[in-house]
Amino acid sequence: MTVPPRGTSAVRRLASGGRSWRLIAVALVVIVPVTLFASIILMTPSPSMLLGGGADGNCAEAATGPGAGTPATPGTDLSKTARSDIPEDYLELYKKFGKQIGVQWNVLAAIGKRETNHGRSSLPGVRSGTNYAGAAGPMQFLISTWGGQAKMKIEPGINGYASDGDGDGFGDVYNPADAILGAAKMLKRNGAPDDLRKAIFVYNRATWYVDQVLEIAKRYAATGEIGVPAEADPACDSGFVDSAPDDVVRQILQYALAQRGKPYRWGGTGPDAFDCSGIIYMAYRNAGLSIPRTTFGQWPFGERIEQGEEQPGDLVFFNAGPGTSKDNPGHVGMVVSPGTMIEARCTLCGPIKVTTYRDRPNIVGFTRPLRNDTVLAQLKRAQT
Repeated sequence: MTVPPRGTSAVRRLASGGRSWRLIAVALVVIVPVTLFASIILMTPSPSMLLGGGADGNCAEAATGPGAGTPATPGTDLSKTARSDIPEDYLELYKKFGKQIGVQWNVLAAIGKRETNHGRSSLPGVRSGTNYAGAAGPMQFLISTWGGQAKMKIEPGINGYASDGDGDGFGDVYNPADAILGAAKMLKRNGAPDDLRKAIFVYNRATWYVDQVLEIAKRYAATGEIGVPAEADPACDSGFVDSAPDDVVRQILQYALAQRGKPYRWGGTGPDAFDCSGIIYMAYRNAGLSIPRTTFGQWPFGERIEQGEEQPGDLVFFNAGPGTSKDNPGHVGMVVSPGTMIEARCTLCGPIKVTTYRDRPNIVGFTRPLRNDTVLAQLKRAQT
């Protein structure tokens, strides 16, 4: 997936001109966007390439603390700084959408603080219009990054992060609920909750900005640590699904993510259990596409992709298991976002889940099954 151009930091420009950004940073807003397709496509029970659009499913709204996946007693994860600094309505939204998308609420809050002081800034572009760089709203999205309009109906085909956080059917960049949900999706798309430095750097490409956001996030947590949130509710995977480059990949991801929590079973292709290649085989089949059933068949099937170029729906292969080698990988996962995959790993490895592959040894390589000639022909027939 090609990463669109980023914006330019006003603070960085002023600093490079010899003026001290420290004296004016609190009066400026910064935003460095990326653009992606952000519509949600609902699944049908049977394989189909022609699905209609829809909104997010009913999502769990209970907030979790910044600890490693353990729900906190309401309020116990807040520092005194957070209690005094974050408006109550904004705090509720940071926690709600942090839980829903699966990113740290205090990182969302730190970005909201750094950008517009939780919407309290009176500078241009916060409540109406745009600032000098074209950024708008409490989380400072470029209008082009949001989707092309400040307020738009949420429907399939939106090219941006426009989100409906308040359930009115529209994505309004000035609406705190919509903007904070969009920011959560952007962080998720770019590596949160695991690779926070990367995710925040994409939000604004300045290392000092990353450092500031992380420092604020720590101050907002009662423990003084950022931590990792619980896994996102399976019904709320817009952060994963929105990163899909097209509707077909959305269908593939939705099926695969819906299998989380089910057990591993060698040779399993569902519906109650899967092995590593079985879940991928069935996810593609659910989108109307036929690919090889086994890891050994899937490895040579897709077009090879260089590491760093992988995108959702691609496959990542590992030299693991008896009889495998660097040219004959025995384990496979499906990329769902940069650095993360869904996998059915082994009988003793726990249920099917989303994990990171960045720190996993023995990666053999990445492939894109959608570039195989057979799959391309299937896609062409589906469009006629």
